Amino acid sequence: MKINTARTHIDGVIVVKPEVFRDDRGFFLEVFRADQYRELGLPSGFVQFNHSGSVRNVVRGLHFQWEPPMGKLMRVVRGAAFLVAVDVRKGSPTLGEWYGRVCSEEDQALVCAPAGCARGFCVVSDYAEIQYLCTGTYNNKAESGVRWNDPRIGIEWPVRDPILSPKDRDAQTLDQWLAREESALLPYGGE
Repeated sequence: MKINTARTHIDGVIVVKPEVFRDDRGFFLEVFRADQYRELGLPSGFVQFNHSGSVRNVVRGLHFQWEPPMGKLMRVVRGAAFLVAVDVRKGSPTLGEWYGRVCSEEDQALVCAPAGCARGFCVVSDYAEIQYLCTGTYNNKAESGVRWNDPRIGIEWPVRDPILSPKDRDAQTLDQWLAREESALLPYGGE
């Protein structure tokens, strides 16, 4: 099987496009294969697998974790969603910059974002399901987020009036995160 990758302007944020075999029965693809991911320099040590379902205009994020550091390989398995990664690593030349793209069950693209990037998504279909493999196990004592609409970041979300959780609505700004001691704990330069 062939995997195509496209590096983005943010170090470690990579779009992964696995080869999809389609015929009159449907399709088949290898979403993840550790040997090929290692050969391509992609994370291969995933320890947690999450699945989320949301309705149109839901924004979830922007979330990250520093202990253990958690990178994510995100994919849309039903519907369509705008997947986002924001660099929140001190010392990174792309600190505060974002990458986003619409992924769908049709295109089968994945977005790989390393620890040190806040991740989130916005559902652009009536309903969407997103799955993500994580390089660290969830730790609610060492996780945080930045506000989805922080003007310093300036994400061009495909929604004006999103549906948000209280946690995401009240999240800190990037500058508030960078003022915290924990911000020095996020890795820069890979996982």
